[in-house]
Amino acid sequence: MKKIFILTGEPSGDKLASEVIKELKKTKNDIEYLAVGGQHLNSIGIKSIYDQKDITYIAFTDVLLNIFKIKAKINETVKKILDFGPDILFSVDSPDFTLRVSKIIKLKKPDVKTIHFIAPKVWAWRESRVKKMKSYLDHILLLFNFEKKYFDKEKLKNTFVGHPILDNKNHEKIEINELLNGKIISIFPGSRLSELKSHVPILIDFIKKMNKENIDYNYIFHATENSKDYLSQILKKNNFKNVDLISNEKIKIATIKKSMFAIVKSGTVSLEVCKYGIPSIIIYKMNFLNFFIAKLFLKIKFANMINIINNKEVIPELLQQECNSDEIYKTVNYLLKKPKLINEQLKQVNRTIDALRPSTSSSNEASNVLLSYLR
Repeated sequence: MKKIFILTGEPSGDKLASEVIKELKKTKNDIEYLAVGGQHLNSIGIKSIYDQKDITYIAFTDVLLNIFKIKAKINETVKKILDFGPDILFSVDSPDFTLRVSKIIKLKKPDVKTIHFIAPKVWAWRESRVKKMKSYLDHILLLFNFEKKYFDKEKLKNTFVGHPILDNKNHEKIEINELLNGKIISIFPGSRLSELKSHVPILIDFIKKMNKENIDYNYIFHATENSKDYLSQILKKNNFKNVDLISNEKIKIATIKKSMFAIVKSGTVSLEVCKYGIPSIIIYKMNFLNFFIAKLFLKIKFANMINIINNKEVIPELLQQECNSDEIYKTVNYLLKKPKLINEQLKQVNRTIDALRPSTSSSNEASNVLLSYLR
């Protein structure tokens, strides 16, 4: 029986990996699995060797502060993988952790095929990493077609599989007209505690400014299971009449579709908003040390992927000092009063999104690559 070890470092990778394995199981169901994963892989019967939370360290400073813990977990993970003896080590995202493990496994057991999903952003910083990666990776799966040239140049085998968030999935239709009235502005403040602490007070102040001028808007905060309690407590303290909170995934999608505008934390969720044709602005604020380090190394001008691909600000970005309630208020108000600007944004966004879609689905394309190494 063939064996696959699935290596993830945080919940988003766990979810992504589970979708790929679901597709693989449709074609080949005689594979033995073991993982470092979370609830999504567990839900399809794949055991994790330890709690994924043990290695979910986010941001530069978190990695630096926990370097010895991470090293100990890397050593523990390597031992478990070698004991399991997989044919494929399938690593997903979290390169600071997963690629370090892959490198050691390839050194100790060269016959294990190492496949990594979500290429590190070598186009943003440290392009030279590709030279090292080709020594321990057999194949890398790409979210964006423009990434191919960086890996082709170093002859690292790669496949564009597309971004999973852009897959054409059929979602159950939910009628929310009875739940929500008026014009909806969706707000995505982030899911990590550091992001919430930075963004939520600013967004609360923004809503207060908007309510002084117009009370016709409804503001919906989109939360995760981990962030909903924190957000709920803050919203209750402010006692807004036109602000609500949702965390149910199906209702979230229905709400996005019904929204007239969105304020989105920089990240993957912005692509989902774009997918449904909702005009938006991007916000992000981090602590000074992380921002300083990012500015030192990053060679890109924009934070949002749509803007990066187009090399211009298609979607307005309010970052760091500009991420304040006054700037958000002015920008949102200005765009809502300029339908021509909104239409132009959507036109450019839709054109970009169409070019990013995979031919079938991201998980299907990725599972086909895994399958090709099991024959």
